[in-house]
Parts: sequence; C-alpha cells; structure tokens
Amino acid sequence: MSVPTELGYTDKHEWIAIEDGVATIGITAFATESLGDIVYIETPEIGDEVTAGEPCGEVESTKSVSDIYSPVDGEVVAVNESLEDSPETVNSAPYGDGWLFRVRTSEEPTGLLSAEEYTKLTEGEE
Repeated sequence: MSVPTELGYTDKHEWIAIEDGVATIGITAFATESLGDIVYIETPEIGDEVTAGEPCGEVESTKSVSDIYSPVDGEVVAVNESLEDSPETVNSAPYGDGWLFRVRTSEEPTGLLSAEEYTKLTEGEE
C-alpha cells in the first residue's frame, strides 16, 4: 500500500497537505481499503469552521459509515464537488482526485504522523 512521504497523517486515517496556508484533506488508501466501495461522502460546507480532532463529515461505504475528522482548525474554503456524483474516486485515487475538502488555517497542525509512523500504525491494524 502506498503512503506518500510528503503528506502528514492522523491516527484516524486522514491525510493532509498544506500549501500557502490552505490544507487539502482526504482519507488514506488504508482507510479506503478498510471501508470497501465508497458510495456516499458528506463533507463540511464552504464557510464552515472545523476543529482539529473533531468530526466534520462522513464516508459511507458498502460496509459501514465512518466519521471524517479535521486534522486542523480553520474555515472550509473548498469541497471536492465531483465526489457527489463519483464518490468511488476516493477508492481509486485517495491521494489525488479523491481529496475531500480544503481548509484555510493560520497554524501548523500538531500531532501529525509521518508516512513512516503512519505505516507502522496501520501494520498493527491489518
């Protein structure tokens, strides 16, 4: 399973990439494999305030429903609207076209895992 080294990770299986104060957030390949076929995604709405570590959406798959947790505090500035019609994109491209939402944040997130740390975490869950 691929774990891109340039991203940060949470122990709840979200990934984050920050560029110019805007964090792009998605769920990891490990999460998509665990969930199975994703059939619906509920993201926060543009303008919503999200809080690090708090649920802000849901991913529904053929197996279960799981919360999405924000890795940062901030305001949602974009959502991946293409997922409304094609939620399965998260399964096929979790680190690319399957991103979920973007947050403008004024602080660096704390407590993120490196790719190596995340890989060790998921090895214990397989």
